[in-house]
Amino acid sequence: MSELRKANYDAVFFLTLTVVGWVNVFTRKQYCEELIKNIAYCQQYKGLELYAYVIMSDHMHWVAGQRDGRLNHLLRDFKSYTAKQMLTMIYEGDTESRKDWMKVVFQYHARFQRQNAENMFWQKTNHPIDCFNSKILRQKMDNVHMNPVRAGLVTDPRHWWYSSANPRSPLAVMDI
Repeated sequence: MSELRKANYDAVFFLTLTVVGWVNVFTRKQYCEELIKNIAYCQQYKGLELYAYVIMSDHMHWVAGQRDGRLNHLLRDFKSYTAKQMLTMIYEGDTESRKDWMKVVFQYHARFQRQNAENMFWQKTNHPIDCFNSKILRQKMDNVHMNPVRAGLVTDPRHWWYSSANPRSPLAVMDI
């Protein structure tokens, strides 16, 4: 991956993690809760500094940094681990009615990437944008929080459960 597309220095970035084929995986609570659990783990043990987040049906946005300036390594590990977790939950669980279709999509996208032997869950890039000043940081945080409103899912960003805009969000975020 191009060095221009990596969050490999000490800064705060706006990031987008997208499921391949824009598959609506995160319409099920158990998948969202698994993501939340893994994000919290990264906050506690991997130095993830999360300032804003939202989980949508097929992607999530973060405004985040990593205290050692190795956010790209954290993202790599997070995506690898959560991909395995999600695929196991989808393929081996008995509640996913769309598993056959999802398997076709995940296997199709893996065919084009050497490092993905059988399945690919996350798109390769995170589209990092450096939030190098307070104006850009505020703009990106507003973008994160307004995502469910623009999608027509809620009328107020505070009503989306899996968002740092919600005062009762399951994840704690850092103050700016």
